[in-house]
Amino acid sequence: MTNPRRHLIPLASRRRVAVMEYGDPQGTPLFYFHGWPAAGVQGALLDAPARELGVRVLSPDRPGIGASDFHPERRLLDWPPLLRELATALGITRCRVLGVSGGGPYALAAAWALPDLVEAAGVVCGAPPLAGIGDTRGLQPAYRALLGLQRLSPSIVRGLFYALRPLGLWRPPARVVALLARVLPPCDAAALTDPVSGMLALNAMRESWRQSALGVITDAEIYSAPWGFAPRDVRVPIRLWHGTEDRSFAPSFAEAIARELPACTFRLVPDAGHYSLPIRHAREIVADLLAAAPIPLQPVA
Repeated sequence: MTNPRRHLIPLASRRRVAVMEYGDPQGTPLFYFHGWPAAGVQGALLDAPARELGVRVLSPDRPGIGASDFHPERRLLDWPPLLRELATALGITRCRVLGVSGGGPYALAAAWALPDLVEAAGVVCGAPPLAGIGDTRGLQPAYRALLGLQRLSPSIVRGLFYALRPLGLWRPPARVVALLARVLPPCDAAALTDPVSGMLALNAMRESWRQSALGVITDAEIYSAPWGFAPRDVRVPIRLWHGTEDRSFAPSFAEAIARELPACTFRLVPDAGHYSLPIRHAREIVADLLAAAPIPLQPVA
């Protein structure tokens, strides 16, 4: 991997957002939205395919994550105006966006709110809308427990995250990682016990906790709140990817969102899990997103 470049971009709010840059500096701009808990360094996943395909990957730390300043009471719809500021600061007038796991709702929010900026959006094993969800059996048990506890007592969940921060910063030895991976589908276990991809995933998780627990907590609370828009109102082309072996979010969630999105190409990948899909299929995902034909901009009257 080439040495990444880190931008620290000031916003109108006087907060700063850190953006990691990978791939081809002269390539097609693509904003990568990391998962949860993770950080912008997760964008390194796309470095090799981006250099091959001529893509400039810009991977922001969300507010309160990594080196980005914390934004209290943040909502999902605060993300599109922040993205526009980042794009303007970086001299970008048109781009593509890609969200993985917890980054999925951010990619769809950007596509919905900024069709003049976002030409196409990709979502890989994306988090579904959780507000008001009735049947939670398609969520992994830890997510079901957190969602239930959040509905019962948000303060208890916050206290739990503060207590978990030392664990999030821990660098477990390889034998412990291998032991933990046994609870995952074989495809995910293989991806996360690979020395390169496993270290990338671990570094992204540890970086998310580096500043404090607040950024991780805020992201978690956003997932359980209403998105503020409906998928049926997203007009730009969407490439939606999901694995048949995803144990975090069952494929049925992705299928339901795909049916709502007006301009969606849905790819359900056999024998791919929540972690192995973005790791093992990164080149396919980026190439597919580049191939999506943008909707022509309407002339200003």
